[in-house]
Amino acid sequence: MILRLNGGTLGELHFQNGIVPVIAKPDVAGPVLLVGLTMRSEVNAISPLVDRLMSLIKMSHCVPGDDRDVEIALREALANAVLHGNKEEIQKKVHIDCHVQPGKELSLVIKDEGSGFDPAMVPDPTKTENILSETGRGIHLMRMLMDSVQFNDGGREVRLQKGFKR
Repeated sequence: MILRLNGGTLGELHFQNGIVPVIAKPDVAGPVLLVGLTMRSEVNAISPLVDRLMSLIKMSHCVPGDDRDVEIALREALANAVLHGNKEEIQKKVHIDCHVQPGKELSLVIKDEGSGFDPAMVPDPTKTENILSETGRGIHLMRMLMDSVQFNDGGREVRLQKGFKR
């Protein structure tokens, strides 16, 4: 994982033995924290990544009180990337970029290496005729929990954004 503060690279950090690096109090003036991660396409890789990334997000205080919403949306996006995008093919990766602006907003971009999809074709799970459907719930949850959810690159990329609420 590469961390950058205010445009300067801190270097590569490795999480081991559950130890999370401590980051100095950020300056709210500009882009403060950029984290780039690559994850293997395995369901059991999701929780360790989310736990570590959420530790950094919580330390930044960019979305106080909305941490749980962000965590659920992130888990759903990663599960979709692994299961539906990359179809759990080990040679494919999931790429995650996290951009934190303390006191302003959080932006997460999750990109898979699959063939993509058309989000407009995903059935609305809240409609009566789709209530028993097993698809669309994750996207619906992301849209309910985040301020903005955008699909790009033919559905291979999802951008989640959450703003700071005063």
